[in-house]
Amino acid sequence: MSIDIGNRLRHLRLAHGLSQRELAKRTGVPNSTISLIESNASNPSVGALKRILDGIPIGLAEFFAYEPDRPRQAFYLAEELVEIGKGSISYLQVGDNLFGRSLQILKECYQPGADTGKIPLVHDGEEGGIVLSGRLEVTVDSERRVLGPGDAYYFESRRPHRFRCIGPVACEVISACTPPSF
Repeated sequence: MSIDIGNRLRHLRLAHGLSQRELAKRTGVPNSTISLIESNASNPSVGALKRILDGIPIGLAEFFAYEPDRPRQAFYLAEELVEIGKGSISYLQVGDNLFGRSLQILKECYQPGADTGKIPLVHDGEEGGIVLSGRLEVTVDSERRVLGPGDAYYFESRRPHRFRCIGPVACEVISACTPPSF
């Protein structure tokens, strides 16, 4: 049985009302490292995990024994979606607790020119989305497409990928990924 360290850490951090930045300040561990661990893109050493957990504070034994109740809520009002990214790209997540879930659903809004970065994203799983408005340039491996309203994408997330809003208006997308890895 594998333990989902990233989602467990994210859930505990949020349950204690801490942002990734605040936890990074408390522990001296870079914010980017905490982000990589929470997205399961990096496995921390026991020492690094202990240092991060000390900032919450929670011990290693308690961390691994922790089993929050699985979410039972089935319906979410627009104002109940949880902002998990701010800046030129907004990510509104369905549900605040992904612990134990195998799917993540997002409403994404890219401001004109917003880009996920020059370094392509790569992570385990699959993802897909449908463009609701605007124009989104999606690059998967070396293939690049500009998608408009009603167009969609779906690919294995291990393939290097990047998203960029092109044109003068914001682009809205409904996306899903499994396992939750954003």
